[in-house]
Parts: sequence; C-alpha cells; structure tokens
Amino acid sequence: MISLTSPIETRAHGWPAGLKLAGLCAVTIVLFQMQSLWFHMVAFAATLTLYALPGQSFLRAGLRSLKVLWPFVLLVGIYHFITRSPLDGMVIILRMLTAVGLANLVTMTTRLTDMIAVVRWLATPLRGLGLRTEYLETAIALVIRFTPELLAKGTHLTEAWRARSARRPGWRVILPFTVLALDDADHIADALRARGGFDAMKES
Repeated sequence: MISLTSPIETRAHGWPAGLKLAGLCAVTIVLFQMQSLWFHMVAFAATLTLYALPGQSFLRAGLRSLKVLWPFVLLVGIYHFITRSPLDGMVIILRMLTAVGLANLVTMTTRLTDMIAVVRWLATPLRGLGLRTEYLETAIALVIRFTPELLAKGTHLTEAWRARSARRPGWRVILPFTVLALDDADHIADALRARGGFDAMKES
C-alpha cells in the first residue's frame, strides 16, 4: 500500500476497513489463481475504472502513486522478452499492477486508525498469550506513514544528483539515502521516548 488516505471523499471511505481488507485478500487470491490474459486485462481495466469513478483528481493521484512500479514492469518485460514468453510476462505485469492498484485503493479510502483497529482485532489471540501487540500496531502504522516520505526523499536525492552531475546516480545515492532513513528513525525514536514510550501509549 503506497499512498495515505485521500482527502477526496468516496463511497468507499465509509465502508468498514475489515471488509475492504478481506475483499482485497480474496481478490488477490483470485488474481494469482487465474492465468488468462483476457481476465487480467479486464481486471486491470476494472481497477482503473474504480480509480476514475471519484473523479479526475482521484484518478491522477492513484496513477501517480503507481509510477513507482515501473522498474519492476520493465524488468519483468525484458526478462519475458528474452525468454520469448511475452504473454506470460503480460499476465504477470497486469496481475502486479492490479493487485498493487487495489491495495493502494484500499489505503486511499481507509483511515490509518481504522487499519490499526483491524490489526489490533486480528492480534487478539496473541494478547491472550501475554504478547504485547502494540509494537506490531505501531510498526505497521510507521511503515504505512513513512514509506511515501522515504520515496519522496529518494526522488529528491536523485534529482539533486542529476542537477550536479551528468553521470547516472545509481548506487551513489544509496549511502546518503540510508543516512536520511536512519536520521528519520532516530527522530521517531526520540519522539516515542519523549511521550513515555510504549508503556505510556498503552496507558493512553
């Protein structure tokens, strides 16, 4: 799930988070079971239609978030072109775009607090065993919240490199990107400690 909740209200915003996540799981299973190219073309077209229903702004935001998949689409396409199995490659690409697109659609129409509530409910048996599930809940929230931030910072690093050098950035931005990620993690840890850590979160 790539983006955060969309400010553009849709009918799906009012649907229960558990229902949307369960539906996403069921549809994803079906996508991986089906091998027909026509089926996956129809499924991808239906996904685009779901993005388009709330309006052009919602559609553009959804398509913009899916742009991060282009390297994987390129790699799969090249591999299946070399192995002379283009139809299989198209099936895999369409399956990936549809599955990730639907997952992103769920994220765009579901509040983070509602997702965490579903995780908390699913983790109820673990609490019965004496395990503290707030670590899991917080980790999931942080991943969903900060993945777009890290992607944006990676894009800015790449653009800064290209503005200063004619060479491709490639592996050269890995180290500064890692430093930025560690710096963000340090700030988050400081913020959690300033609020009393997980014990204080549990009491609240």
